[in-house]
Amino acid sequence: MNVHAPISGPDLLRQDADGVAWLTLNRPAARNALSMGLMEALDAELVRIEADAAVRVVVIGGAGPAFCAGHDLREIRASPTRAAYEATFALCARLMLRVVRLPKPVIARVHGVATAAGCQLVASCDLAVAADTARFATPGVNIGLFCSTPMVALTRAVGRKAAMEMLLTGDLIDATQAREIGLVNRVVAEAALDTAVAELAGQIAAKSPLTLAIGKAAFYRQAEMTLDAAYAYAGEVMTRNMLARDAEEGIDAFLEKRPPVWTGT
Repeated sequence: MNVHAPISGPDLLRQDADGVAWLTLNRPAARNALSMGLMEALDAELVRIEADAAVRVVVIGGAGPAFCAGHDLREIRASPTRAAYEATFALCARLMLRVVRLPKPVIARVHGVATAAGCQLVASCDLAVAADTARFATPGVNIGLFCSTPMVALTRAVGRKAAMEMLLTGDLIDATQAREIGLVNRVVAEAALDTAVAELAGQIAAKSPLTLAIGKAAFYRQAEMTLDAAYAYAGEVMTRNMLARDAEEGIDAFLEKRPPVWTGT
């Protein structure tokens, strides 16, 4: 792996290997709580990755015993003003939208706990692979603070009844339950987590980067449309995709029974 010194500070680490950028939330003593500094660093790194043609897939994980325990409540309570609260949640929204709108697939590598905004981050990622010991919750209701912003991502990732139960009870669910409700894609033994994530990321990184970008954008856009509008939009996307050089190459390679050579055009 090529290790990149964290440009935005030590709260975030980056390693690149085989077209995959591995980003690690690096506040282990705070269970990787999303401080303003960490959110700024992650947002800035995703901007850099968007412009980095060598990166085709992003993995987000956490250092230490947890994936992410949500917002940094100590930092939030240190500035108990409307302006500070608004700034925190505006930055969080910008970060989550950045994950969704990044034209490259993002995989959450989850171990330990992913709670509140940490659960929101998992739900915002395109895919998630969890250790069998991982646990998830939106526990704000337990401290008088409904997880309203995590709710936005959660309700777009899982069914309404499952999301509402998590939001109203604040209870932790295990990795198996998270997979059953659609919050994560795969559950593996903790010792096999890195291998499983690397295999999935590598499989996706081998696809045409142009096709991945087109498909990811279309996936989220059509999901917010009516059925008629979604089919009309998807037809336009398919037509545009068919006119791309990578689609021509992919079809020709399939017909000629050879591996495709992607150009990203």
